[in-house]
Order: sequence, then C-alpha cells, then structure tokens
Amino acid sequence: MTVTDDLAVSGRASGELGRGKRRRAAAAVGAVALGLVALTACDKPTPLATVTVGSTTVTSEAACYDDGDALGNEKVASCLKESAGETVKASMEDKLRFGVDPKIADEGWTIFINGQPAEQEPNKKTYRTIPASAFFAGGQGGAGGAAAKTQVSIVEVSTGKALGVWNFTIERES
Repeated sequence: MTVTDDLAVSGRASGELGRGKRRRAAAAVGAVALGLVALTACDKPTPLATVTVGSTTVTSEAACYDDGDALGNEKVASCLKESAGETVKASMEDKLRFGVDPKIADEGWTIFINGQPAEQEPNKKTYRTIPASAFFAGGQGGAGGAAAKTQVSIVEVSTGKALGVWNFTIERES
C-alpha cells in the first residue's frame, strides 16, 4: 500500500491533509504575531526596590525613571515630593531592610529622607539594613519628638546624576 492508498482508506484526500496543516500553521503564525504586537505595546517595567520590616515587604517600581538615562534636577526634585508610594509600618526598635535590583546597585544608590540626602556616598550593594530609629529621630508631632511617618526615597545615581527615584513611606508604630 502506498501513502495515497493509506489516505484513501482513512477517508481523507491528500488535499484535506494539506489544508489542515496550513490552517494550523497560519493560526500559529497569527498567534505569534499577535503576541509580538502585544509585547511592543507594553511599557518596559522599571527596576524594583523593596523595603522589609520583619516579615512585611513592600515593593515599588520607580516614581521617576528614564531607562537608565539621567533625570534633570527639576524632575528629581519633583519626584522626591511625589506621594510616597508604598507604606510599611515600623517601631523604633525595628530594622529596615532595603533591597534594590542589581541594575540599580551596579550604578549606585543612596537614601533620601523627606527629600534630603541622608548619605554622602552611593551604595553599590543590592541590600542593606538600617535601624528604623534613624528615620524617626528629630521629627515633629509624635511622642518623644519622633516623627509619626517619614518619606524615604531610594535614588539611583551615577557620576553625580540621578537616574531614578523610588518612594516609600515609613509609619511609626507605637
């Protein structure tokens, strides 16, 4: 028996088999093309930054980011004043763990408290721990003069230029 005889026995003509394969191939090509169009319509996500207190972790995309290009001074000042993004609660005794995407660490990053730089030199590690008390000291309105909440910003820097800003709010637990 030949292949043509097998197809005739199974009830399919040779044209029917070819059309079925062509339909499946066309559907696959269409699905791939649609997927590519959908991907190009999406914004590229920014690198992420996280703050962890105990077992609570909050993660944020950048408030301002231009795919690794420098932001202007006015833009950075505006971003540092934006709403403070994700909120995490901490007591004075807690430790805050800051984590950044390796892409941020490669360039360097620093912490701003209420819009003011808190460090002299950028950090190039992906993770660091700071006592929560450092973020509430000297504030107004809480018991013992400690601030009730503080805006903390992670600023990615390279050669003195800001590349991105991630904002968080740290609320003091009593």
